Amino acid sequence: MKVLIVDDEASQRSGLAAMLSAWNMTPETAADGEEALSKLSGFPADVIITDLNMPGLDGFGLLQRLRDAGDSTPAIVLTAFGNIEKAVQTVHELGAYWFLDKPIQPGVLEVLIRRAGSHAGLLADKRNLERQLSYKGSLGNLVGTSPKMQEMFSLLQQAAPSKACVLITGESGTGKELVARTVHALSPRRQGPFIAINCAALPETLIESELFGHEKGSFTGASERRPGCFEVAQHGTLLLDEIGEMPMQTQAKLLRILEDSRVRRLGGKNEFEVDVRVVAATNKVPEDAVHGGHLREDLFYRLNVFHVHIPPLRERKADIPSLAEALLSDLNRKHECRVAEISLPVLEAFERHNWPGNVRELRNVMERAVILAGEGAIERKHLPAFLQAGVAAAVAGTGSAVAAPVHGDDESVRFAVGTTVEEAEKGLILRTLEHTKNNKTRAAEILGISLKTLHNKLKEYGAAKEEEAGA
Repeated sequence: MKVLIVDDEASQRSGLAAMLSAWNMTPETAADGEEALSKLSGFPADVIITDLNMPGLDGFGLLQRLRDAGDSTPAIVLTAFGNIEKAVQTVHELGAYWFLDKPIQPGVLEVLIRRAGSHAGLLADKRNLERQLSYKGSLGNLVGTSPKMQEMFSLLQQAAPSKACVLITGESGTGKELVARTVHALSPRRQGPFIAINCAALPETLIESELFGHEKGSFTGASERRPGCFEVAQHGTLLLDEIGEMPMQTQAKLLRILEDSRVRRLGGKNEFEVDVRVVAATNKVPEDAVHGGHLREDLFYRLNVFHVHIPPLRERKADIPSLAEALLSDLNRKHECRVAEISLPVLEAFERHNWPGNVRELRNVMERAVILAGEGAIERKHLPAFLQAGVAAAVAGTGSAVAAPVHGDDESVRFAVGTTVEEAEKGLILRTLEHTKNNKTRAAEILGISLKTLHNKLKEYGAAKEEEAGA
């Protein structure tokens, strides 16, 4: 646990730091509120311990600045005798976690720190839940608000509860296995196993053994009986990825299993019944694979009860902001990072790129950026070179054709007479983003709109700039 200690007395700072180190915590110290704010930019504290009375920016002022910046890190306020009333005011008005009188009782302080750290974890979980709930266009782990994705979600919801085969098509990297897992998760078989096999990754001599299993001694090297994927996936779902790469002889055996739900292991004499839902996937156009002799026509018709096509990312760029946000949340957990947001120029560069690798490519870019950033925001410097040029173009294009707001001071904004409602709205949104240092979640709260609405507005402004550039 990381704890920032703020106190103007050096002996108090060093004593508290030594105490926290003995409790296996990581301390950092600051002599006043200004230094604390500077330290926090490079030290993401889980808990802040601050003296109330200090020269310069005192504890009350420090917590006030943090509150105004939207920082909810729990703080424990230390106060000397005679300042109880102000300490209580700090807790009530600024949301400090608790206060302690000096001299400090170590046992009480340790309990408070650990409880405050747990409180911070609960707040983080709450924010993650709110972020997930803000994804209006989602189905399981799939994210997308575009019409094509909404149409696909509707089809999946109808297909999933049935026992029928599903054929998933889409370019490489669009998320065919994720769609198959969603079908499984939404089906009555969700408690059963989900087994995936890539038909292109297995040599022709082994694919039937993998699918159907084999008996001991059925071929050289078969030293024991081995169940196949159909047995392992019993009462669950089997994904056959790259179905067009399956040998034609194996396709004939697969067709028979789909028709009568019975399997015979290689070298076996008896058939046994299986209860498995088959989902197939391919990155090729299945009709072309049939005409080219790579996919049996009768197998294609048997698999193609429900055809789910995943559009490439370049055809649903409106989904990129919500996809990037979802990936950010997932990658923060995976790499234990604290990246809060993606800067607006980076999002605009994402929408300019055509993503030949689709969602897989976007995830790889985001994973690199999250690791490099660690915390704060994803900026141009965190992206690979081929995308940095897009960010530069986005930044260069921020000169808006809208009537710019006249800034009265840091907390207000005025518009010239004659400014249209649309222009005023845009100016207000951009000014609020500037005020929150591009923290879109905080800006949406200030503006009283949803995060989705804010993203949609920013997308509209980006489209308007492109039209003006092409005029």
